[in-house]
Amino acid sequence: MSTNKHFIYDDDQCKFVPVNYGKSERYLHTFSIWFVSSVVFACIGLAALSQNVGSPAELALKAENSVLTNQLEHTKTSIITLEEQLDGIADMDNEMYRSVLGMEPIPEEKREPGVGGTDIYSDYDLYSQDAAEILKWTASRIDNLERRVNVQKMSFNEIQNYYNQNQERLKHIPAIRPLEGILLSGFGMRVHPVFKYKRMHDGIDFRADIGTHLFATGDGVVKYASRNGNYGNLLIIDHGFGFETRYAHLSGYADGVRVGSEVKRGDLVAYSGNTGLTNGPHLHYEVYRDGEAIDPLNYLFADVTPEEYLMYQEIAKNTLSSMD
Repeated sequence: MSTNKHFIYDDDQCKFVPVNYGKSERYLHTFSIWFVSSVVFACIGLAALSQNVGSPAELALKAENSVLTNQLEHTKTSIITLEEQLDGIADMDNEMYRSVLGMEPIPEEKREPGVGGTDIYSDYDLYSQDAAEILKWTASRIDNLERRVNVQKMSFNEIQNYYNQNQERLKHIPAIRPLEGILLSGFGMRVHPVFKYKRMHDGIDFRADIGTHLFATGDGVVKYASRNGNYGNLLIIDHGFGFETRYAHLSGYADGVRVGSEVKRGDLVAYSGNTGLTNGPHLHYEVYRDGEAIDPLNYLFADVTPEEYLMYQEIAKNTLSSMD
């Protein structure tokens, strides 16, 4: 039987008889079969592609969502950085501004106010799980930042009001750096560079070449200006209101600075040096309140930024020895 022929069953003859098509009919028949098959397979392919990949519109939407998700991830990093900066401002507010002024610090729970019991971000559940999670995280952290900023603004308003009412007293508080210099060592237990054992370091050490200008950190009266044992040449300024500052290892005193001299904040009072028991030229600076040595870092608030304060804290924490 020829494979090039087609047969049909003839009921009258009770047998299969060949069907003779013309050349054009054969071409039309073959084309029809191929066309129908192509359409069927194309539909099947498009259906499979749509099911597993998505339509062009869906692909564009997925690409857009991917870009937005990446942007939100970048935003998370920015939010975390802002939170760290706000933490630094809050530390300065409590440990420097409010502490120095004698105001009560703001407790942590007040700086981190709650938002209620219900899920206020449930509207984001309409999106995919990944998108919903990052949207909820971002929204909640931004809301928290706004609340913390509002608390901080209220605190600064209180400090400003307190300052306006106590300007005379605040002129005498040691509130600026005694020089422009890098911190070398902090307040607290430190290894002495000469004795080689740990002892209380009652002040902070600044890097300073011999002859560096040193300034009064608050209004006051010179109480002492002479040699004093391991301190070397020492200057003590009585600021009143229980405050006193000490400048040690000096190379000399400014003109006119002697016991009983009145000084104003920012006045040149002495020059740094290497006198006394030291490990090199520097300024050793102390702050006393009611006869007790306290951390001078908390009394640099008038000219130290939050970033500088955090840097000083880090140096003080990681430096285990002192210069004197």
